[in-house]
Amino acid sequence: MPVVMDADRMSRTLTRIAHEIVERNRGLDRLALVGVRTRGVPIASRLALRLREITGQDVPVGALDITLYRDDLMHHPVGPQPLVRSTDIPFSIDDRVIVLVDDVLYTGRTVRAALDELIDFGRPKSIQLVVIVDRGHRELPIKADYVGKNLPTSHTESVAVRLAETDGCDEVIIEKMTGEDAE
Repeated sequence: MPVVMDADRMSRTLTRIAHEIVERNRGLDRLALVGVRTRGVPIASRLALRLREITGQDVPVGALDITLYRDDLMHHPVGPQPLVRSTDIPFSIDDRVIVLVDDVLYTGRTVRAALDELIDFGRPKSIQLVVIVDRGHRELPIKADYVGKNLPTSHTESVAVRLAETDGCDEVIIEKMTGEDAE
């Protein structure tokens, strides 16, 4: 399992993305971060800290659970039931710039589900997308605004973003899929 990003590189990447967010938006007024569960939430919190360090402004952070918005729930009716967690957006998204945060962009279906759910909460001014890794293989016309690393992969590989908050360490690795995972 090759490590393609270690903790130091991830930290530098988040700092770079935070600077890009400030530059693109000319400040942080009306900006909010919303992380897609699971790993998008701690990444969004880390970005909020970086944004505060850069600008001195606090940015609200929310969490989105897209489980019930996924388009593949009925494709696997047998097996373990999906774990539904809470969505927590403690602010109005109306007329805000929402920065949606996720760990890996692959087919685009997770982002589509997140957009569907976000729109149920209101009408943002705009939605921007941050991902740590863009691995290609899009099935939907979705493109990230801020990318930590473009990492071309094959369909027989997966990309794992590990975070200290959820996995005990910070790293990005490429794994070979085996058996049913590769289908």
